[in-house]
Amino acid sequence: MLKQLYIKNFTLIDELNIKFNPGFSVITGETGAGKSIILGAIGLLLGNRADSKAVKSGQSHCIIEAHFDLINTDLKEFFLRNDIDVDFKDTIIRRELTDSGKSRAFINDTPVQLALMRELGEDLVDIHSQHQNLLLKKDDFQLSIVDIIADNKKLLDGYHTAYTKYHLLQKHLDELKTSIANARQNEEFMRFQYQEIEKVNPQEGEQDELEQKTQTMSHAEEIKSALYAADQTLNADEQGIVEQLKEASDQLHNVEKFYPDAGKLASRLDSGYIDLKDIGQEISSEVENVDFDPAELQNLNERLDMLYSLEQKFHVNSVKELLAIANDLKKELSSIDHSDEELKDLQDQVNGKLAECQDKAAQLTKSRKGAAIKVESEMKKRLIPLGIPHVRFHVQFQEKQLSEKGCDKVSFLFSANQSTPMQPVAQVASGGEIARVMLSLKAMVSGAVKLPTIIFDEIDTGVSGKIAEKMALIMREMGKNRQVISITHLPQIAAFGSTHYKVVKEETPRGTVSQMLLLSSKQRVQEIAQMLSGSAITGAALANAQDLLQRAKEIN
Repeated sequence: MLKQLYIKNFTLIDELNIKFNPGFSVITGETGAGKSIILGAIGLLLGNRADSKAVKSGQSHCIIEAHFDLINTDLKEFFLRNDIDVDFKDTIIRRELTDSGKSRAFINDTPVQLALMRELGEDLVDIHSQHQNLLLKKDDFQLSIVDIIADNKKLLDGYHTAYTKYHLLQKHLDELKTSIANARQNEEFMRFQYQEIEKVNPQEGEQDELEQKTQTMSHAEEIKSALYAADQTLNADEQGIVEQLKEASDQLHNVEKFYPDAGKLASRLDSGYIDLKDIGQEISSEVENVDFDPAELQNLNERLDMLYSLEQKFHVNSVKELLAIANDLKKELSSIDHSDEELKDLQDQVNGKLAECQDKAAQLTKSRKGAAIKVESEMKKRLIPLGIPHVRFHVQFQEKQLSEKGCDKVSFLFSANQSTPMQPVAQVASGGEIARVMLSLKAMVSGAVKLPTIIFDEIDTGVSGKIAEKMALIMREMGKNRQVISITHLPQIAAFGSTHYKVVKEETPRGTVSQMLLLSSKQRVQEIAQMLSGSAITGAALANAQDLLQRAKEIN
């Protein structure tokens, strides 16, 4: 539950620090006093979007902070999952805004994204304002009411998992059909391209080898002449370098016993002699290998021309790129050849998952229809004491295409009397009737949803007198298991609050400011008397106020 609210520099509020009690509390105050400002501040703590204009004029930033008691909630998993330290007796949520439009959010002093604050806020406080009555026009809201009463969370989770997989498979199937259709349009051209490359049959590394061979053969005479000249220089019988080196080495070896250094030099010459002799033998062998064959050169050039032509046609610069294109074409053609099998396999998967979704949707429908009977009965029981004695309330089901929540379209049909046909509640109910319907729905689902705090913002619109008293009794009853706060203009409802706050607006040297006060017993009598009689409080109004408060204590 909400234990404490602190607001500083927010619109008309300089500083507010107010404590809240469990049970049923009421907030009163004249129109424009600032009740909506306090609700707006709480809304920011629940993750609503911020506006820099919300910062009080002349201030650089504002702070909104709330303390919650979460002992009786099931939020342990939320804090573990998000790695946030928590004291369940005192969990602090804070929002800071600057006049430049920047916003920061904190949970127990841990900076968090606004989406995370919003996720937590949905489990802490439900603010029911007048515009929420418009939810009665939304099918999803009415369906969610039925699901809450049916306790369908596990069924919904199972269905949603199956539906998500079905949706992804169906998307994949549609994409595959489109891909196959496009591929088949280009199949003939792709086969022609693939056959062109296959006909030439290029081999990796072939082009470099062919280019080297043609270079060698084209300059065969020059190469042969150079090799021959080198061979003669090294290997001529008497003038060759190899023989002269051998002669020099022998001369040095002859004197090494007289001159040891000559032996060292001779050894070095011996090493050079061995290397040069080996090189000379290789050159002699190469002279024999190099030859010019016009026919072979022509074949080489023709093969290169084929490769160059193919590369030019496919806008690539190498055989490696050609082979990559051929490989891609082969895969695409293979996919086309086997597309019927792939399509059938995927269609079978889609059909299987669709059947699973339909089965789970049928389970949801069965559960919902069972809960709908309970909703109809419960709503009649709640609405009759609220001044609609001849009420008829029916949960209508219509089948629709599978969606994220099943195949049910749910509509709440309503009639306030026996002679008028039932129609969608948002179309035929008056403002006061809608207020009573929404309160009854909230009271009904509050027992199924472990929401610690519910705030009603003028849910009593369009009702008065005895009906208002009945509505107050419902809210007080709800307050036995959770914290209920009602912002009201009706004294009949204000009298039933176990705690009474008043929002006031006053002019100060600093400008107009709003403040929220916890009323004492005496102040409550004054406030309710003023609500009864207006600004001039009469003795009769005071007596009436005391009677209302006493009656509220006596009624169970």
